[in-house]
This record gives sequence, C-alpha cells and structure tokens, in this order.
Amino acid sequence: MRQRLAAVVLNLLLVACSSIGPATVSRDRVDYAQAIGDSWKQQTLLNIVKIRYADIPIFLEITQVIESYQLQSVLNGTFNAGNFNSSVIGPFTASGTASAGGTYAERPTVVYSPLTGTDFLRRLMTPIPPSSVLFVLQAGYSATLAMPLMLDSINGMQNESKRLNRSADPKFTRLVELIREGQLAEALQIRIERPKEGPETSVLIFGPSKDPVIAAKGREIKSILGLKPDLRELTVTYGGYSGRDDEIDMITRSMLQIMQEFATMVLVPETDVAEGRAYPGLVDTQAGQPQSGPTLRIHSANAAPKDAYVAVQYDNRWFWIANTDTQSKATFGAVILLFSVSETGVKGTPPVVTIPANP
Repeated sequence: MRQRLAAVVLNLLLVACSSIGPATVSRDRVDYAQAIGDSWKQQTLLNIVKIRYADIPIFLEITQVIESYQLQSVLNGTFNAGNFNSSVIGPFTASGTASAGGTYAERPTVVYSPLTGTDFLRRLMTPIPPSSVLFVLQAGYSATLAMPLMLDSINGMQNESKRLNRSADPKFTRLVELIREGQLAEALQIRIERPKEGPETSVLIFGPSKDPVIAAKGREIKSILGLKPDLRELTVTYGGYSGRDDEIDMITRSMLQIMQEFATMVLVPETDVAEGRAYPGLVDTQAGQPQSGPTLRIHSANAAPKDAYVAVQYDNRWFWIANTDTQSKATFGAVILLFSVSETGVKGTPPVVTIPANP
C-alpha cells in the first residue's frame, strides 16, 4: 500500500513538471504562418483599393513574433499510516489527502513596424531590378504574367498601361509570346556567374537547339529587340532605349506603379467614379468583360462575400477576390512575391544575356 501511494504521488509530480513547449511548435508555427499570410494578403488588397479611391497606402510590417508560455503547478498532500508494530495484531490503517492546482498563461508578443521613409522608398517607389525579371521567369512564372506585370518598356517597346490608358506595342506582345514559347520548350536558362574579379552577373540563355523552330524563334527575338544576329552576350540595363544593338534596356515598374495598374481594375460602383470619389477605371457594370494582360478581378458589394480568397472592408463596402478565380489568385500571388523581390531596387548588378547565334 505504501509503495502504491508513493508511486501515485511521484506520477503527479512528474506530470506537473512536464514540458509544454515542444507540443506547441507544430501548432503555433502553422497557425502564425497562416495568420501572417492572410493579413499580408488583406493589407495588399486594401492598399490597392485605397489607391483607387485616392487614399494613401499604408503598410505595417510584422518584424517579430514571440510566443511565451507559463505553466505553474502546485501539489500538496498528507499521508498517515497506523499499526506499523508487527507485535500488535490489528488491521493496517492509512489515510491521506491530496490537492493540486495550477495556472497556465500564454503571452504572445507581435512587433509591428510602419513602412516609412527610406524603407517606403526602397520597397514601394524604387523600380524592380531588371535582373529580377529574369529570375522570376526562371522560377517558372509565365512570361505572359511576369513581363506585362513588371515591365513598362523594353528596348523602346511599351507595355500596356491601364492607368495611362496606353495600349501595348504589338512588338512587345509578340516578344512576350516568344519568351513564353521558349519557357515551354525549356529553351530558356538562367545561371549565376561569379568571376574571381568583378561583380556577380546573371546570364540568360535562349537555346542552342537542334529544333529549327526554336532556333527561328531565337532569331526573331533578336530581331524584335534590334540586336545583332550573331550576338552571343549582352548586358541588361535599367533605363530608356539607347539604340545600341548589343544591350537590352528595360524600364521596370515599382511596386507602387504595379498597385496603381491593378487599382484601375477594381470593380467600384459607377456612382463613385461619377461623383469623383474614385479614379476612372473599371466599374461594377463591366464585371463580365474580358481583361487584357494579367487578370485581377476585384469585386465589390455592400455585403461580405461567402467564398473569398481574400476580402477586406473599406468605407463600409466589401472588396474581394473570388476563391474560384484561379487566374486572379495567381496574379495576386505574384504581386505578393514581388514585394520581396523589390527590396533590392535597381541597384542590383546588371545581368548579362547570352543568346547563341543559330545558323
């Protein structure tokens, strides 16, 4: 009996002293990642909507998340036993009392930092590096999404701009198609060159290919860009077209410009535009019309949506992207990705592009 009681007391003590930390990792890591991701999407969508309504975009960065747990337990007990004298015949008696108590506390700490000053300029107003355009393509994003999204012009060929009411140059559109066909044919490659001396450079390779069709597309790309037919290496720079036949000149967009482009696609009430509350652009009566360029359909209504990929409320009205709209979800996801890409700005090292000359 004494051994059993001692074992019970020992077990209670062990339970009271057990660690709760490891069990929280798998739960908290997923939960916090989900919550931060959802809030990031909501913040981005809200700022796109605010730009349409001539409001100021505000970004609040989550710089640190600290989760702490505290478990305090108290165990009290008394034990009395009688008739331990073996010379006395009588029953063994034992009595005892036990009490246990504990407190549990969870104290999360989330540190926020507003995006202002130099950080605001670097993240939102500084153009994306041209080299990042190449890496996004290599990462598997379609040229029909990445190039119209990130570029304002390339070698003097202008991209479509809805905020400027400007149509795309047909040559720009054809170039995007050719780059996409090169992706599908796995004829596009990007690598990093780290010479012993000098800066790191990125290299884009189109071909070589034994397929005459792919080879012809490579020659057409050089022709559209105004490059030498036998050119093998060239630099990619940020800026207006220089007219040189041995380089590619890109004017890339900043994140603020990208959000301004998509702000025109928000389906706002027609009365808001007529009354001057919102900038001109798409209105709710144009919800069923097809869009050119990357698709981003942002709906609006007075009531909260039932099935939304992301939804926010602004000025007593709901705005959302439908969960069944995969094209808009892919475009919005690319915008989220570009916020990380945009941190380096145009100060990134100019890349080198290699286009083998096929006979």
